Amino acid sequence: MNLTPKEIVEYLDKYVISQNNAKKTIALALRTRYRRMQLDQELQDEIMPKNILMIGSTGVGKTEISRRLAKMMRVPFIKVEASKYTEVGFVGRDVESMVRDLVVASIAIVKAEKEEENKEKIENYVINKIVEKLLPPLPTGASESKQDDYQRLLKSMEQRVISGEMDDKTIELEMDKINIEFNDTNLPPEMAKVQESFSKVFSQMNKEDNKKEVTVKDAKSLLKIEASSKLLDSTNINAQALERAQDGGIIFLDEIDKIAVSEKSQGRNDPSKEGVQRDLLPIVEGSSVTTKYGVINTDHILFIAAGAFHVSKPSDLIPELQGRFPLRVELESLTEDTLYKILTQTKNSLLNQYEALLGVEGMKLTFEDDAIKALAKLAHRANEVTEDIGARRLHTVIEKVLEELSFSADERNGEEVIITSELVHEKLDIVVEDDDLSRYIL
Repeated sequence: MNLTPKEIVEYLDKYVISQNNAKKTIALALRTRYRRMQLDQELQDEIMPKNILMIGSTGVGKTEISRRLAKMMRVPFIKVEASKYTEVGFVGRDVESMVRDLVVASIAIVKAEKEEENKEKIENYVINKIVEKLLPPLPTGASESKQDDYQRLLKSMEQRVISGEMDDKTIELEMDKINIEFNDTNLPPEMAKVQESFSKVFSQMNKEDNKKEVTVKDAKSLLKIEASSKLLDSTNINAQALERAQDGGIIFLDEIDKIAVSEKSQGRNDPSKEGVQRDLLPIVEGSSVTTKYGVINTDHILFIAAGAFHVSKPSDLIPELQGRFPLRVELESLTEDTLYKILTQTKNSLLNQYEALLGVEGMKLTFEDDAIKALAKLAHRANEVTEDIGARRLHTVIEKVLEELSFSADERNGEEVIITSELVHEKLDIVVEDDDLSRYIL
């Protein structure tokens, strides 16, 4: 959370080429969250997040920025599609479920942190349980010498379990009944609680033997879940998670242009679209949403909306919703040079991925620089002559070039294959130049 705007942009630069305006705007919004948390409570309540609207064609990096933010930030983050939601009264997900999704994501983060904090306690619990099964306890009244020998055996067995030497041994475990949690966030909280109550009743009614024969390796995983449920305070975790979601949560609302009612649409062929926008208003503006873990206030949740706006325009959204997204960022279309940089400068780029994948078959794959430039050029041309799908076009053109190599890779173990510009042009020129073929193949 405590990252400067420059550090956030530097991190995003490793994965997203260009789009500097979008990166800066998001970096500032995230830093403002941190600054707000350092102020007095009275002033904190007054400072509202400046929600962001990202406008740009598909494949230019809107979703990639959000995906990378989710990995980087230690704050509750969810990405949802606006097109999944419907107006209250229609069949589908209601908009409040996105806030419940955020709370579930927040609980997962806090629980993982608590497990890391109590890692030693959890590991000790697991090892002790397994050693008890491998070495039955001494009978009462055993002599001191036998007790000393038993303690030595105990320590030796602990080391063997920790080192993995005993992983193949089979032990019998008495597993506690684990209550199944229902996280259907589209259900009203009251109904979710009733559903959970039924699950608890049925688990208690189920009297079948809960003893299991498992290997020590499997027992480690099973007992870790049991240890977490016994050693961690779920009430405290839920309370912390609610607070964190409320003060630092981020909801990335993708495909917002799909709920805009365009002037070209001649009225409203889908009456629920405008209804979804109206339902979003109180959530974005700030309201209390009831979840099964407690009530969460959405005043300080940051909303980042994104859309291509090919058919509709941002002005086609209802004015009240437009006003809830004061910061607007337009993402640029990708040039040939940008596509080249995406292939060569991003961490874990597509080329690195294909080299690693075919390396599994023992094939050493190398791309000449001219071949990479040709891939970028032809992907850019395909975007121009057909629909512009941005960087996603790179997946298609590379797959087309490597299709035959990938198919016969298992027969070419130990070979070094160099991808040249001639090979790229041979595979793609005909397809790119033929408009009809491009539309179906690329």
